Amino acid sequence: MVKLNKIYTRTGDDGTTGLVDGSRVSKTASRLHAIGEVDETNSALGVAIQSLAADEGNSPLVIELRRIQNDLFDLGADIATPGESFVPSPMELRVVASQVEWLEAAIDNANAQLPPLTSFILPGGSVPAAYMHMARVTARRAERALVTASLDVAINPQALNYLNRLSDYLFTLCRLINASRGGDILWVPGASR
Repeated sequence: MVKLNKIYTRTGDDGTTGLVDGSRVSKTASRLHAIGEVDETNSALGVAIQSLAADEGNSPLVIELRRIQNDLFDLGADIATPGESFVPSPMELRVVASQVEWLEAAIDNANAQLPPLTSFILPGGSVPAAYMHMARVTARRAERALVTASLDVAINPQALNYLNRLSDYLFTLCRLINASRGGDILWVPGASR
């Protein structure tokens, strides 16, 4: 259980931060960059959820998105845990295949409610979808940061899978949100030539 009595510790004043195992690394380390990008994804998702909740209240979709926010905290803890064993334990929180599979099922469920995609779409449409597109591209950036970190340190393959599926899920969700709010804005190749 997490218990924070004090927000500042001064231990990071030297430009380092602690990992789950107690080791310290530079705040510029690729692992820390990936953790920051995951945190930013979670924050962008929080804004998108608030926009959606303003229209829908505490809908099943909002509840689903809150689950993903919780999973993103799990993901951050996973990335902050050094080692090459990715089996979860009471002391090591790891992203597992069932979390990735849940996202895949959510993608399939949302996609089943949509017509086939016949064009690329422009980010936007409704306000909730526009915020969700921002969360989507932030998730893609987090994925790139995690792939970069994996070149330096051992990273749980399920963590990489989760981020890849998350951006797919958010893309499908943008379409689902826009389907009930006037539809997507389609890309028209060469329209302004």
